[in-house]
Amino acid sequence: MIGPRTPETPETPEPPEQRVRHLDYDDIRQAADRIDGHIRPVAVTRADPGLVGGGRGGEPYELWFALEYLQFTGSFKARGARNFLLAHSAAGTLPAAGVTIASGGNAGLACAWAAKALGVPATVFVPETAPAVKVARLRAYGADVRLVGKEYAEALAACEEFTATAGALGSHAYDHPYIAAGAGTVLDEIRTAIPGLDTVLVAVGGGGLFAGVATAAREHGIRAVAVEPENARTLHAAVEAGHPVDVTVDSVAGDSLGARRATEMAVHAGRQDNARSVLVPDRAIIAARQTLWDELRIVTEVGGATAFAPLLPTGGEDGGGRPYEPRPGEKVAVLLCGANTDPGDLVARAEG
Repeated sequence: MIGPRTPETPETPEPPEQRVRHLDYDDIRQAADRIDGHIRPVAVTRADPGLVGGGRGGEPYELWFALEYLQFTGSFKARGARNFLLAHSAAGTLPAAGVTIASGGNAGLACAWAAKALGVPATVFVPETAPAVKVARLRAYGADVRLVGKEYAEALAACEEFTATAGALGSHAYDHPYIAAGAGTVLDEIRTAIPGLDTVLVAVGGGGLFAGVATAAREHGIRAVAVEPENARTLHAAVEAGHPVDVTVDSVAGDSLGARRATEMAVHAGRQDNARSVLVPDRAIIAARQTLWDELRIVTEVGGATAFAPLLPTGGEDGGGRPYEPRPGEKVAVLLCGANTDPGDLVARAEG
């Protein structure tokens, strides 16, 4: 575990290869200090009690939404990217070749944005299937965009080859302590905005956000619920196995929740006593995104809406019940984490 600093510990960050792949709360606090003033604090809003009905036994509970999709670059990824590059800048380990990353889109956007702020080049590898809106925004941030393969894994392989040959600093969409710790800073902001918070629901792809959020949540006795598509159960399968395993990805949310293997940090966090993993079918994810638009005029990515799906009646694997049933009076926050999407289909449905 990455422990707190001692008087003999250097002030500059440890090289990434020397860091163990688990987080502790000290990592979250250091990240929060580092990125303070460089990101937007998360906004929260309380939902109408009638939005999704009651919890167990039909009794009411408090439902809140954490609007992290309003973050710079349109997703929580800005936190980790800022933390990663600021840490390396402080350590003097940012090369002239700049930074490179493979991404389904959002991590690349955050990396390009953070690199631009520091005046360093960014080369971003994305699958050919990446949404056009994300590719366009990457180029708007000044990134050199490389379209490779059909899946994230193929883009990652190309990025790793580029890192080795070009001398760029290799970042990662989710599998790095600085990235996960930066993402985890959102939990303390949510907890401050919602006193007495009991539970936070988080959509999971590779697990960087969940690793950070669950680590911070455990410090405060808050339950962290990992939400994944049934056909992209990366963390769920790893927790069951006790270690990261490869899974097949075939989900409507695959562009942002399409990692085939969860990180060791996420698996470790997912096996702690404050964590729970639930699965939702694609129909529930689609319904969650549509409900957010119809009832609240919130536009999120499909992956971001996944965190809300367990609270809908269509959320169960068998088509009935809900994967997560809040207790009476429970304070539940749903983290809506990304907004880099084309809202045209939502508008069309609403007008129809």
